[in-house]
Amino acid sequence: MKQHSPTRLVLICGLPASGKTTLARQLAAKIPAIRLDKDQWTTELGLDVWDDELRARVERQLWALTQELLAHGQSVILEWGHWARAERDEKRLRARTLGVGVELHSLDAPLEELIERAQRRQASGEWTASPMTRAHFEQWATIYQPPGEEELLLFDEPVVGI
Repeated sequence: MKQHSPTRLVLICGLPASGKTTLARQLAAKIPAIRLDKDQWTTELGLDVWDDELRARVERQLWALTQELLAHGQSVILEWGHWARAERDEKRLRARTLGVGVELHSLDAPLEELIERAQRRQASGEWTASPMTRAHFEQWATIYQPPGEEELLLFDEPVVGI
C-alpha cells in the first residue's frame, strides 16, 4: 500500500519470547519511534501481567496514547502480541483514518524454542513476572491467529529493514 505520511504505526505480532522486544528496540532507533510495551508498563507499575482485566485496561490506555501521538506526527511501535486478526484490523483501520502508514511485523518460532527462551529469561531474571510454563505456551498456540499472506498485504511495506 502507498505510504500516507512519514508517521508510522508499527504493530509487532507474535507469541511471548518470539523476539518482539528485540525487534521493537531495533526499529525504534531506526524509524525513529516511541516504543510502547504493555508488559513493561504493567511490571514497572508493580501490577500483575496475568490479570486479564488489567491487561485490557492498560492496552486501552496505551492505544489512546498511541492515537494521540500519531495525530501529532509521532511514530509509535506497539510491542505486544496482537494475537487476534480483529485487533490488528482495528488498529490498522483507525491509523488509516489518521493518515499514517501502518506496518505489521509478525514473528514466529517453533514452540520448543519459545519455551526455551522463556526459561532462559526467567533464569536470568530478565522476566520477573510469574513464570511462563509449557502449558501456557501450548494454550497460547491454540489461541494465536498468525497473519496470513492476504492480511499482510493490507499493511504498508516497512520503512526500514532489520
